[in-house]
Amino acid sequence: MGNFYTDAIRKDARFASLQPIHDLALLEPVTRSKVLVIIADAAAAGIKLMAYETYRSQARQTRLYHQRATKLKTVGVHHYGLACDLVKDIAGEPSWKGDFAFLGRLAKKHRRGAIGEVPAPASTVDSVHVQRCAIARQKALFAGTWYPDQDYDPYA
Repeated sequence: MGNFYTDAIRKDARFASLQPIHDLALLEPVTRSKVLVIIADAAAAGIKLMAYETYRSQARQTRLYHQRATKLKTVGVHHYGLACDLVKDIAGEPSWKGDFAFLGRLAKKHRRGAIGEVPAPASTVDSVHVQRCAIARQKALFAGTWYPDQDYDPYA
């Protein structure tokens, strides 16, 4: 039996793209629905968000690593449709400026099948990144031995 990664992402023409992918359709369906709820909740609080990067290829990750834009040489959860970078939308342009602590609070608010904050050392915290995969499950995800079902809760 397949999953969203094998059935949709691996077959997508943008699988090896060097460009940032903003397409919410490349987020696993439960992850996509939670991202949309977070965007709506932020809007209700007067903060306009946009999905800056949903899917990321290994080729793009390698380029970002060599540009020193990331400390990760190997692509992570973005590659599997389970992560999204949400940035502020300022007149249609992405902005990483200001405090993003609200994003973690909104992610936790939607705990049931929720998007999880990335627990990491303070030196590697990515405040605009949300993902639906606990750190403890990433090794199995990357090995291809596990993919979340619709009931998976990264906080459990």
